[in-house]
Amino acid sequence: MKRVTKPLITGILLVASAGIGVRAYYGSRDSGAPKVATALVTRGALADVVAATGTLQAVTTVQVGTQVSGTIAWLGADFNSIVRKGQVIARLDPSIFQSQLEQARANQIKSAADLDNAQVKVADARLQYQRAKDLAAKQLVAQSDLDAAKVALDLAEATARSIKAQGTQAQAAVNQAQLSLDHTIISAPIDGIVIGRSVDAGQTVAASLSSPTVFSIAADLTEMQVSASIDESDIGRIRPSQRVTFQVDAYPNERFTGTVSQVRLQPTVVQNVTTYSVIVDVPNKSLKLKPGMTANVNVEIAAREEAVRVPNAALRFRPTAAMFSALGQAAPVEAPKVRLKPESTGVLRGVAAPALQDTTKATTIDALFGPLTEVETDGRVWTYENNQLKAVPVRLGISDGQTTELIKGDLQPDTAVVTNITTGTETTKTAAAAPPAGGLFGGLGAPGGGNRGGGANRGVRP
Repeated sequence: MKRVTKPLITGILLVASAGIGVRAYYGSRDSGAPKVATALVTRGALADVVAATGTLQAVTTVQVGTQVSGTIAWLGADFNSIVRKGQVIARLDPSIFQSQLEQARANQIKSAADLDNAQVKVADARLQYQRAKDLAAKQLVAQSDLDAAKVALDLAEATARSIKAQGTQAQAAVNQAQLSLDHTIISAPIDGIVIGRSVDAGQTVAASLSSPTVFSIAADLTEMQVSASIDESDIGRIRPSQRVTFQVDAYPNERFTGTVSQVRLQPTVVQNVTTYSVIVDVPNKSLKLKPGMTANVNVEIAAREEAVRVPNAALRFRPTAAMFSALGQAAPVEAPKVRLKPESTGVLRGVAAPALQDTTKATTIDALFGPLTEVETDGRVWTYENNQLKAVPVRLGISDGQTTELIKGDLQPDTAVVTNITTGTETTKTAAAAPPAGGLFGGLGAPGGGNRGGGANRGVRP
């Protein structure tokens, strides 16, 4: 009995499954009623932004180093220390430089004594020469004696000048030794906060080729900058004075603001991708922002506070002949094209663009950037009223990627515009072309598998 019951139950289940599949298959052939998907025209804030990433940094960061080599004997500052200009923040062991200074001073004293000796010899040689001149005038000495006295005087004067030069060199050596000794005392060059310390007491630093960094001092953390990398495809829309908003991972629920201050011309190329650095000034009165934080930046190209917004899906929607046929409506021979005259042209509304200046008076290239011109395009949306599609020409402004500003057109907020139409024939055609594999028992799900998203032509708006 058990052997007979098991195959019987299996057969019943297969037949039931096949019945469900056949019913779904043929039922889908009868569901030919078109389905119209719509979205509402809304009113609200709209912004065209350029997204990028950047790094926070202090406006002025000074790397404090040492100009002489030696051993760190004492540190007077640490991380996060507030320092003042001229404050001693480190000292090197001065013993070697003190001995060098004493040796240089001894050489200077010796040079001074040598110079005194040379000047005495010059005075004696001058006296001997004068005496020889007097005797030669009375013809009491030979001319050769007079010449020898003159040569002795010249030689003594040359020796004195040489020793005097050596004295100058000795003085320079003293000054150099004194300067090296002074450099063992490291002072803060500016008022600021220590954000980096690279050495410890007892560590030896070598300044033979370059000045080793001892401290990094940020001038003022209440005013910071974001260095954002903007792609070359977007850099043409960036201008000084544009508003910037950004977020950091440390405060995910808080949005910070800043202003574009500089568009640097030096490109950065990484794997054939070219970017440019844009500097954004950021106030940081609360000291929440810290150097090195990663900022997700949005540069506001243009903004509207109370814009009429049309969904971009409605602007991309293009009805096909099959859609008109399913709705029982004659397809237009040619879609109406109405050119709407723009109300105004010129500078993008809501953008503080810099004024143009004479090239002979401008001090930076940023002042020469021209203002952004307003870009308006023609488009078309479709409404569905009384079971009929109706084309509505519109003039469009800025877009945030999801919606686009409506500048002119016969649309009001809360108006429903068509985003897609499913005629019901898409599944039928696909099912007829490709029936379930293996006959009726090949698949238990709905047949077909074609374009379930509808037959809308998702082209871009003109």
